[in-house]
Amino acid sequence: MNAEKENIKAFLSQVTRGHQVSDDDDIFASGFINSLFAMQLVTFVEKKFAVSVEDDDLEIQNFRSVNSIVALIERKRALASDACAA
Repeated sequence: MNAEKENIKAFLSQVTRGHQVSDDDDIFASGFINSLFAMQLVTFVEKKFAVSVEDDDLEIQNFRSVNSIVALIERKRALASDACAA
């Protein structure tokens, strides 16, 4: 899980001009993130972590903080694992 957090923080630091984002910071409330970047964030999550973000996942609470993004990744991986086991 730490690798996921570090990857997400590194990606976010590109947009926040080096501002250090903590695990629970609301990245949308910070003013650094806009709706255009939100779609870039979704694409990053899908490609970097090999998960598929569905329409139902496109809720701000899933992308509000580093911890919420990691939780989404873990849920998506668990669902994929359950589907493979079935």
